[in-house]
Amino acid sequence: MAQLEIKDLCYSIDGTDILKNVSLSIEKGEFVGLVGPNGCGKSTLLKNVYRVYHPNSGDIFLEGDNIKEIKNKEFAQKMAVMVQENSIEFDLTVMDMVILGRYARKKLLQDSSKDDRKIAKHFLDEVGMGGCEGRSFLSLSGGEKQRVLLARALTQEAKMIVLDEPTNHLDIKYQYQIMNILKKQDITVFTSVHDLNIAAQYCDRIIVMKKGVKLADGTPNEIFTRELIRTLYDMDSEITIDPRTGRPQIHYIPEYIA
Repeated sequence: MAQLEIKDLCYSIDGTDILKNVSLSIEKGEFVGLVGPNGCGKSTLLKNVYRVYHPNSGDIFLEGDNIKEIKNKEFAQKMAVMVQENSIEFDLTVMDMVILGRYARKKLLQDSSKDDRKIAKHFLDEVGMGGCEGRSFLSLSGGEKQRVLLARALTQEAKMIVLDEPTNHLDIKYQYQIMNILKKQDITVFTSVHDLNIAAQYCDRIIVMKKGVKLADGTPNEIFTRELIRTLYDMDSEITIDPRTGRPQIHYIPEYIA
């Protein structure tokens, strides 16, 4: 049984089709990247998965259960979500923001325990934000906020994590740090990725979207070809294989050279 299964998903806004009969499945432990040009439906698909949006038709199953029928607390125990930092408008300390990830593990009105704070501190250290527990979340830079939100999602200790471009706003060092942290977790990862080379290095599978349709699905070595890059981005490229990892690297060729 797939950990996540999407069947014939359709979603539209004001009569405009955003997702068109999207079907896919993700197995336990997979690290799956969702790629495609801006406006292709990546974020919309993820928002349907974590129940911010509701499809016009089709179904989504998490561990065999239709997500429409899963109670909120149980859903949070099974799936953590990292949203874009610019959607957070309320202010808390960094520690209080991360502790929110423990709500699915507590009884109603139960205070945070020492273990909760220990887990939160561990993941703050993991993302390079240790020592910032007392700072205001809204005072942080965009990249710092992203790392705090990842710590919050990991503190949830769910079986699967869904992320919408988690490396957005991050310096190169932290882009790779975030992906390294995700890679070593014993969880299933489903994430949209803007940088195709990062996707190629870290993802077990790549799902390609274009104009609301699933265009391709396979390993990075199968998916990333010159033809696909041109189809997606109307750019020429050269694909080489990294001798250290055996994974593809994409070298974009500017028009003035091509």
